[in-house]
Amino acid sequence: MSIYVGNLSYEVSQEGLSEVFAEYGAVKRVHIPTDRETGRVRGFAFVEMESEADEDKAIEALDGAEWMERSLKVNKAIPREDRSSSGGGRRNNRF
Repeated sequence: MSIYVGNLSYEVSQEGLSEVFAEYGAVKRVHIPTDRETGRVRGFAFVEMESEADEDKAIEALDGAEWMERSLKVNKAIPREDRSSSGGGRRNNRF
């Protein structure tokens, strides 16, 4: 499982975010998505921790907490759906 962290400052770094979450347990991975065109941080990240108990502690402590002059939104990440099975689009439709 992983944690979604939203409302991040555009100045956030993997090291800084890892340090914040390390207070609640061992951090396995931090991923901060960037915009494809500009390379700029998109304002959210995903953090994976060693145990679900550590994730729960971090979520409880950090959701709504102030960091880098921003109020963090921290919760369980919702897995992405398989895009190939999604319904949208106009695959064999003709007009």
